[in-house]
Parts: sequence; structure tokens; C-alpha cells
Amino acid sequence: MNNARFNNYQARRPRAYINVLGIIQMHYRNPFVVAFWSIMFPGFGHMLINRHMRGILLFLWEVFINFKSNVNLAILYSFTGQFEIAKHVIHKEWILLYLPTYMFAIWDSFRATVTINNLYELSKREDAQIYPMKFNAMGFNYIDKRSPLVAAAWSALAPGTGQLYLHRLVVAFFILTWWIATVYFSRLLPCIHYTLLGDFFNAKKVVGAHWFLNIPSIYMFSIYDAYVNCVESNNLFDWEQSKFLKREYQNNNFNLPKGVSKTPQILK
Repeated sequence: MNNARFNNYQARRPRAYINVLGIIQMHYRNPFVVAFWSIMFPGFGHMLINRHMRGILLFLWEVFINFKSNVNLAILYSFTGQFEIAKHVIHKEWILLYLPTYMFAIWDSFRATVTINNLYELSKREDAQIYPMKFNAMGFNYIDKRSPLVAAAWSALAPGTGQLYLHRLVVAFFILTWWIATVYFSRLLPCIHYTLLGDFFNAKKVVGAHWFLNIPSIYMFSIYDAYVNCVESNNLFDWEQSKFLKREYQNNNFNLPKGVSKTPQILK
């Protein structure tokens, strides 16, 4: 064991980084799954691979351009067979801005995932130690084992709370904020209220169709992201603990001097 060497060593490709806002880690991901989430909502694929700033930028771009071009309304009318109305509501100038960046979000998330998978393979070979806790004046964060089902359940009840459970504060704040905004502008709660009363006419009348179509993507992503990151956080905990035990505790087959027992003695 060489603690001085460990304390002074700077990993070239660390497997994870911990701060008070969350844990950023590399692990294997399916590029097609990441690209799928970019298809569902540009920005989600990048958030899934912890490229938060790029993901937030693409998400905000999607919300703005989608609103200006009426893409969601065109999708709604197309699915209900009202193709003439769909062609009428679409804004041709804005839709031409929508497509290139939409395709970029899909391509870039796929490309970045492949690159991160390669970097993760190199970080596994380097096998550099990480520090499992971080403190500062704002608080502290640490690696811990949590239940993936609990994380998914909280996100199912209120999108973003599963991320809070995992201490992923940036993603949690962003998802919570946009979930509240989407529920408000879509008038989801009055729609549910009228539906429970059996008043389907008013339920259809009050719903904001454009914003309502954003709900499935945000809701399902929150659940998926919380579950996957909880599983990988648990794997990170096991890996770090295994490295600590190997580094700090000697092998059981080590030849001790004569007269020294390998069995711990109970102090009386």
C-alpha cells in the first residue's frame, strides 16, 4: 500500500467525478437507446450521457421552435386523420429551422455515446481510484447504494423527484421545472378533474393540445433516467468499495510471522 502515491496521483481518465451537485460517471450505454431519447425529445439523449449544458440547450431549442412551428399540433391532427388542418397549422418558415437541429441532436448523441463508451473502456484499464465523498459550504455528496425501484417510483409520482433521491440536482431541478410548466400550460389537472367526473366534453375542451403532447416524453424519461442512473450508481459504489478493500486490507494468504494468529482476538 502506498498512500502517498495514491494521494498525489492524478487520473488521466477518471471513471467518475463527484461534487455537491451530483455524480458524473462513465459507463456503457447503448447508442441506439440514447439516440431514441433524442428522437423523443432533443436534449434528453445528451442529458442521459451527462452532457447537461448541451442537453438543456437542445431542449430549450426544441420547446421554442416546436411552439413557433406548431409541430405538435400538426402531429395531433395527422394522427386523427385531419391532414388538411395539419397542413394549415404548420408554420413553413419555422419548420425548416426545426429539422436540421433535430437531426443534429440525434446524430450527436449517438456519436458522443460511442466515444464515451471507448473512453470508459480506457478508464476501466486505468482503474484509477476516486474519492467517494465531497464537501463544501453548500453541502456534501457521497456514493451510496439506493433502490432503483424507489427512484423510478418517485419519478413516476412526480418527475424529477427520483433525480432528487439520487442527488442529481441539476437534472432534478430542470425536469421538475419543466414538468410543472408543462402540466400548467397543458391544463392537465383540470383535464383529469373533468375526466374523473365523466365530463369528457369539457376535458377535451380545456386541454392544451400542444403542451399535452410533451407530457409522455418528459414523464417516461424521468422514470428511465432515475432507474438507470440508480443502477449505475450502485455499480460505482461496489467498484469503489472493492478497490478500497483491496488497497487497505492484505491478502488472507499473506505469511504472518510465527506466533501471530490470522484470526482476530476478542478484547476482554
